[in-house]
Amino acid sequence: MLDWSRINELRGEVGDDEFQLILELFLDEVEGVIMRLSRRDALRLETDLHFLKGCASNLGFADFGDLCDACERKAAGGRPAEVDIESLLASYAASKRALMGRLDAALHPGRGGRRA
Repeated sequence: MLDWSRINELRGEVGDDEFQLILELFLDEVEGVIMRLSRRDALRLETDLHFLKGCASNLGFADFGDLCDACERKAAGGRPAEVDIESLLASYAASKRALMGRLDAALHPGRGGRRA
């Protein structure tokens, strides 16, 4: 689901404080684009999916990025009706939960990754 080597590489490159800022920016931008996804405009859908794919790749959301790639190809091929937006939303949500849970567990090992 997640490419932990990419996530750890990024954390190592920028440090934990900067990583938190990058993560917040990523989540804000991705969620803004996800909220406007629509099959009505194939070109806009293709562009949005390309953006999401790039963000996912940069932050290590491997499964989400792969799904964005597959959906982008459908939109680019003139088949926007075949883009499963609900699956995209579910994949993003699962990836975000997994990332946040593991980061929380790393920062608060005594809580087992659960938020108080």
